[in-house]
Amino acid sequence: MGSWEAFDDAQLWPAEPANAEAKHQVALQMTERLRPGDVVGVGSGSTSLLTLHALAARATTEGIDWLAVPTSYESELTCSALGVRTTSLQVARPDWSFDGADEVDPDSNLNKGRGGALLREKIVMASSPERYVVVDESKLVERLGTNFAVPIEVLPEAVRLVRHALANLGVRDLSVRPGGTKDGPLITEHGNLILDAWLPAVDDATERHLQAIPGVVECGLFIGYAPTVLVAR
Repeated sequence: MGSWEAFDDAQLWPAEPANAEAKHQVALQMTERLRPGDVVGVGSGSTSLLTLHALAARATTEGIDWLAVPTSYESELTCSALGVRTTSLQVARPDWSFDGADEVDPDSNLNKGRGGALLREKIVMASSPERYVVVDESKLVERLGTNFAVPIEVLPEAVRLVRHALANLGVRDLSVRPGGTKDGPLITEHGNLILDAWLPAVDDATERHLQAIPGVVECGLFIGYAPTVLVAR
């Protein structure tokens, strides 16, 4: 379980993640929560991927039957590679969920979405009565938006409108996120675009203000979800 090269889905993550050993220890800690019959919201990103592998390994060793609700195509493909059975929010509500984060502030508010799956991630987290976030300590910040822009998922036809509205909110550094191995912008799993915005300030009302802009589908601020944060140090 400690060898990154041994993962069946290594093509999704061709390089070993930063702080892999510390993240692996947190992943093992997270597996202690698994109970027979659990429905688990499965997050995205390298730390979540390690956690999913650890959960699958424990379930196989101990014969634990459980279901995963993936938050992205990435986590769905990983579940398939590991033989983990999946379901959807249309069928079942998660008993608990885990995910990573790009930034975590002292009140456990989050900035998420560098992987582009922020909409599904937020829906799964909001559906879960018990929430966990697994990160390494580099993700701990005093203010959200310090190290990473806040991603905003936008309907393609509303990009100009949203740009104008964000400018009125004081946003001066804004870009459409480009695709990685394709020409043009990144297209989310729901067919939308992502604007990365460096906000002048983030407070408890910022998430609501962004969501109120016509054409904004969701933003990467997760305010007030109060997850249990497990930190790999």
